[in-house]
Amino acid sequence: MHLKRNEMPLTWPLPRKGTKYVAVASHNKREGIPLVVLLRDVLRLAENRREVKKILNEKIVEINKKRVRDIRYPVCLFDVVSFPEIKKNYRLMFSEKKKIILKEISEKESETKIFKVMNKKLLKKNIVQINLMHGKNINSKENIKVGDSVMLNLKNNDIIKILPLEKKREVFVMSGKHLGISGKVEDIFERGNKIIAKINYKNKKINVWIKNLIVVD
Repeated sequence: MHLKRNEMPLTWPLPRKGTKYVAVASHNKREGIPLVVLLRDVLRLAENRREVKKILNEKIVEINKKRVRDIRYPVCLFDVVSFPEIKKNYRLMFSEKKKIILKEISEKESETKIFKVMNKKLLKKNIVQINLMHGKNINSKENIKVGDSVMLNLKNNDIIKILPLEKKREVFVMSGKHLGISGKVEDIFERGNKIIAKINYKNKKINVWIKNLIVVD
């Protein structure tokens, strides 16, 4: 499946002119960029689709510590792209220019990922199912609220740290007009039917809908 180039997300680091169509992710189409685009156009490890397939078949490429062979596999915010053979790890981020970038990280950093809590469901025996961004679910008895973040160990899905949405926390804007910026929360308040966080970004006060934020520290 393909997408017309002039209809692709503005966050994709591709020129608007070029081939008529670009690949789309196999799932998570709204949030993810296909692996073929990252390997070919961002990391420039291949010149075409055929070479990307060869890399995935012959060399180990991992997303969040799991081997991937699907060239259209979606890579989303904070996902870890790893190349174990050459000991290279990258985390998908958004730049302040609102473009997808891959930030090189250490092996230790590559073992974790921060997820935003999107919803909660009560299961049997008072176990709560935590619904995280990108469709991931975990069960926990921890006191975690919708809007908080959790740092998970990617190898076993254990919760390493709970990051509550509150004052003095570091947040990253993951969507909206302020996409790509980060800062500390100075206040949280209601405006109409929305909850807004006032964050300090380079000594500027910016109001951001909490739906567009993720707590990172």
